[in-house]
Amino acid sequence: MRVLLTGATGQVGRALLARIPPVIELQPLTQQQLDIRDAGAVRLAVGTHQPELIINAAAYTAVDQAEGEADRAEAVNALGPRHLAQAARALGCCRMIQLSTDYVFDGSSTAAYRPDDRPNPLSVYGRSKLAGERAVIEILADRAVVLRTAWLYAARGRNFLLTMLRLMRERGSVHVVADQRGAPTAASSVARALWALGQRPDVSGILHWTDAGVASWYDFACAIAEDGLAAGLLTKPAQVIPISTADYPTPAHRPANSVLDMTASAAQLKLAPTPWRESLRSVMGELARG
Repeated sequence: MRVLLTGATGQVGRALLARIPPVIELQPLTQQQLDIRDAGAVRLAVGTHQPELIINAAAYTAVDQAEGEADRAEAVNALGPRHLAQAARALGCCRMIQLSTDYVFDGSSTAAYRPDDRPNPLSVYGRSKLAGERAVIEILADRAVVLRTAWLYAARGRNFLLTMLRLMRERGSVHVVADQRGAPTAASSVARALWALGQRPDVSGILHWTDAGVASWYDFACAIAEDGLAAGLLTKPAQVIPISTADYPTPAHRPANSVLDMTASAAQLKLAPTPWRESLRSVMGELARG
């Protein structure tokens, strides 16, 4: 199966490249090779490579910066997916998987969010990602899949794990928000779900996928301190101090509850989500090996 991947150097893009199934003929494209904001460039790339599946892992993910760069976030996260979906539709037999986010929800629910729960984004980033979701589904209908995930991290890139390890080394202590809940999710876990989806043309619509379990950012940081010490990534114990969201104001409002319900997705894909501590230890091992 011919697959076109955008955002090939991002966290999920790299994870997909590291786990290509034997049946896949992959054409990875970086942001420099394909700017999805450019409708003409998208048409040319899709027409040239003739994919049977497009996986869009390209995104504007600077959540706080997006509050001052709404046009740019909209161009990448909403118009970009629209361009890809239109090009896929023109091929006639091409499917598309759009990667999305927990930020489409406002976090006010006390339960895990199901794929059919009503979105209500609080930020420019969340609104732009929701617009991208809707464009892809509107254009491709049952040839489209939206996969929402949350709290992504990997051994490379910009993410909470690497930031915490750096601050713990530099300062010895960190203050971390304790009243936002979610599921820390390794990019490799999302890649596993994406490749499973890629080989399931019968699956369409909105799905959720994260690692299993629930944690606060404070819980995640405590686990990073513990596992980082065990893996030799920290030379001494780090102190993690819990604070509230009010103590750490940011330009973008974040959902207090980012937990996504994966019951339907796990059943459809016949996959079991990996416990988040297990994934964290695996990524820590990758970091320790260099």
